[in-house]
Amino acid sequence: MAALGRTAGVAVVRRCADLGELLSASAAGHGRAALVSADLHRLDREALARLAAQGTAVVGVLPAAGTAAAAARLTALGVVRQVAAGAPGEEVAAVVGAAVAGLAFGGTRGRAAPAGSTPSTSVPAPAPVPAAERALPGPAAPSPQDAAPDALGHPADGGDEPEAALLPGRSGRLVAVWGAPGAPGRTTVAVSLAAELAALGEHVLLVDADTWAASTAQVLGLLDETAGVAAACRAAAAGTLTPGRLLQLAPSALPRMSVLTGLPRAERWHELGAAALEELWSTCRSAATWTVVDCAAPLEQDEELVLDTAAPRRNAATTTALAAADEVLVVGQADPVGLQRLVRALGDLAEAQPDAVERRRAVVTKVRSAAVGHGPAARVAEALARYAGVRDALLVPDDRAACDAALLTGRTLRESSPGSPARAALAALAAELVAAARHDDGGATVAAPVRPRRRAWARMRG
Repeated sequence: MAALGRTAGVAVVRRCADLGELLSASAAGHGRAALVSADLHRLDREALARLAAQGTAVVGVLPAAGTAAAAARLTALGVVRQVAAGAPGEEVAAVVGAAVAGLAFGGTRGRAAPAGSTPSTSVPAPAPVPAAERALPGPAAPSPQDAAPDALGHPADGGDEPEAALLPGRSGRLVAVWGAPGAPGRTTVAVSLAAELAALGEHVLLVDADTWAASTAQVLGLLDETAGVAAACRAAAAGTLTPGRLLQLAPSALPRMSVLTGLPRAERWHELGAAALEELWSTCRSAATWTVVDCAAPLEQDEELVLDTAAPRRNAATTTALAAADEVLVVGQADPVGLQRLVRALGDLAEAQPDAVERRRAVVTKVRSAAVGHGPAARVAEALARYAGVRDALLVPDDRAACDAALLTGRTLRESSPGSPARAALAALAAELVAAARHDDGGATVAAPVRPRRRAWARMRG
């Protein structure tokens, strides 16, 4: 730090004792870059996201001993600009300048190189500093989870970790099942779609990201010992989430279909941070050929209106899933109230997530003449075309008996009522999605078998 303070173009303004002080200094605008040690307590993706949002670039400092392991941890957290402790001040200043420039021009939150110091805050002067970067020497060390047991108590060594479903270099697809307020059948659509995709030979990961009323585990009759999505987010925030670790947290409900269960209590929503969720969606693409996310209806970000600082966002699970999704299914119900809510939901989606409009598909459930009159399909299609400009909606016939039987026994529609017209409509949607994906991939099939995994889970049958 003394050498850095004597370097032209850089002013050391504060040496922070802990992460809390660093975040406060960043929020107060005291610095444009922060040098943090690899072992800084509670450093995670959420803290790094706050620093980036506050305009503070981050450079990691590697210790003299254990450099490879420290570099691996920082890289896993997204701090890819790194310096070695004891490096000349000019070298550190160059990396700090590169980090600031990268953040200012939308680059990654900290990019890598070698040179040095410990948790402190450094501020480059307004004049730009040359962006000199170097690759870190030596092979990357194993990530921290290789030596620690996972959330279910299984050893996390390489031989006991489930295999990812994708072939090398391929990326899975993510489908967000969202919709109008109320109970239009988002979870039913998500569960049924996941089951149909698995029946087509795809490896599917079903994620319950409803932070208001998670219910996927109950619908499938799963006895869960922990909230899988919360455990996955904790690992993502700590930089230890891998595809194999993710699959360890997701029980198998059907062949080729794993389930990442939701929060058992809505008050735990703050455990799902935006930065961790973004990493989770990225890892899901590496763990399965298809990820189906059951989302809550609210899109509001009221925290921005009542707080003048960064705060956890109640609906981050929904908004990040919609932003990351390849396909967005907007679910509504076929009755006067449900259709009005669906039209409004489509407008809300266009306002909150403009990019999602090109990827969205309306799904109307419980289509029946008792609610909309004679010829319900034609009436619903006409209403959506007139008021929302939607002409490609998927209409799912009402089949209350089949849905009740599936819910009672903790099974999917495919298992309990294979002849159901509602199940047939969702099976056709799954086939359409798979055909489109294979066409985009040049006809290649990316599904692969997954090794059986030990589970501390059970499935109930009626």
